[in-house]
Amino acid sequence: MVAHVQDAGVTDGPAPSGSVCVECEAAGGWWFRLRRCVECGHVGCCDSSLGQHARRHFEQTGHRFIRSFEPEEEWFWDFVDDENTKGIVLPPPQHHPLDQSTPGPADRVPADWQYRLQRRR
Repeated sequence: MVAHVQDAGVTDGPAPSGSVCVECEAAGGWWFRLRRCVECGHVGCCDSSLGQHARRHFEQTGHRFIRSFEPEEEWFWDFVDDENTKGIVLPPPQHHPLDQSTPGPADRVPADWQYRLQRRR
């Protein structure tokens, strides 16, 4: 049975914590794509990123639902059931700024970023 965000008692969510992965930014690192925690607004990097900070946030907090924080992506994910789920309307912004690079930030993404991500698998 798929758990929906609203069925889990989450009826509204806070604004995002920023426009970057909080942990990558603090460490001077880079990310592939960004995800937003539905419950607290934490912005972290995706499972394809080296840090996987959105998943680590779930593991540390139990906040199971995320939404993509990428332009033109509106899907939600449930870490517990490990599948897409139905979400709720979240306060803006719905994605990082359009002029922000993906991967990012542009000045810290290594030239061989694709190789590094493939090698991690």
